[in-house]
Amino acid sequence: MVAQETYDAQETARRLRAISGELSDRFYERDDVVRTLLVTLLAGQHSLVLGPPGTAKSELARELTGRFEGAAYWEILLSKFTAPTRMFGPIDVAALARGEYRQVYDGRATTAHVAFIDEIFKCSTAALNETLGYLNERIYHPESGGEPIRCPLIGAITASNELPDGEDSAAIYDRLLVRIEVGYLEDPSNFAALVRSAVRRPAPPERTTVTLDALRQAVTGGVPAVEVPDAIVDAVCTLRAALRRRELIASDRRWRQAVGLLQASAYLDGRPAVAETDLSVLTHVLWDSPAQRPAVEREVLHLVNPDAKEALDLADAIEELEAQLDAMAGQSREALSEWVIKKAHNKLAMAGKRLAELRAEAAGAGRSTAAIDRVTGRQRAVRARVLTEALGMDASMVQAQLSSSRA
Repeated sequence: MVAQETYDAQETARRLRAISGELSDRFYERDDVVRTLLVTLLAGQHSLVLGPPGTAKSELARELTGRFEGAAYWEILLSKFTAPTRMFGPIDVAALARGEYRQVYDGRATTAHVAFIDEIFKCSTAALNETLGYLNERIYHPESGGEPIRCPLIGAITASNELPDGEDSAAIYDRLLVRIEVGYLEDPSNFAALVRSAVRRPAPPERTTVTLDALRQAVTGGVPAVEVPDAIVDAVCTLRAALRRRELIASDRRWRQAVGLLQASAYLDGRPAVAETDLSVLTHVLWDSPAQRPAVEREVLHLVNPDAKEALDLADAIEELEAQLDAMAGQSREALSEWVIKKAHNKLAMAGKRLAELRAEAAGAGRSTAAIDRVTGRQRAVRARVLTEALGMDASMVQAQLSSSRA
């Protein structure tokens, strides 16, 4: 019996990894986003995908949540006028005509296993308390009173174009353990592939699924059974101290909940114990404002991933080059060409070469390449700007240059 349970857990993890791979292939530059959303669901927690319109937040959430067979799915786009009954169950009009006051819960948040809540911070004041209770305790208090209803929610994926701007929405923000920033595509080759996908009919994508029972078993049994070694506890304590020195303070509750994310990360990789590489997920947990995220990321990666830390140092140099390019706006083509020859070209080429080396080292050691890939996208984007704006190359020539450098 024990062997069968172990096999089932490994099979569930394998299928979840397959889902992650399929979605990463479909959604460009979203590998880390997909994996983090899966880890968050496995930990039974809620996530926030934060980014501007048109970054595939909703499409990605729907595609991911649609991979759980048998799971009741619910989604809603909130506004300041969304009534609690629209979220948790409208009044049964037929029953009301008979003098009975009751709600219809089917197809609403009250019966959902997985939820997607778009524009989460536009939650109405009327629905605030019920939404907080739903996210925090998985309960709903019926309009007619009586015992609260226990909701089967495993986890919610939420999305927003902006951060909360008031105390009410800040209370919801605090309940979202994982916060993931997304932006527009950086890598020119990925953007070109996106454009091509609009005019070419793609082949039907692979569609691995996981049953609701398997997901529940993973959340309630498999993930909590993952061992957390003393070395990981020591590493978490070291990280907390480093962040406090930078005046980046997370609550004790947030740190405690984060342990489940570490276990979920190990489970997803098919490992029986948390390893240092799992600490990378904390880059999405320990900041309140996007301005704090880079500092948190550096401290986390300094502890667990030296390859990614060097990549972030290269990112600073790349950003400096882009700032110089911005400052030279309006100058002659000759001046821009001289700047490219003397400064930009060699620095960008060396950064690209080193990033490729760092990625190979990280992948060979089984470490996450997410941060390195993100910096590589920035390097390629800045190089494309240099080639087009400073040297006057057209887009097709730039694409050919970037493709050859990648090969």
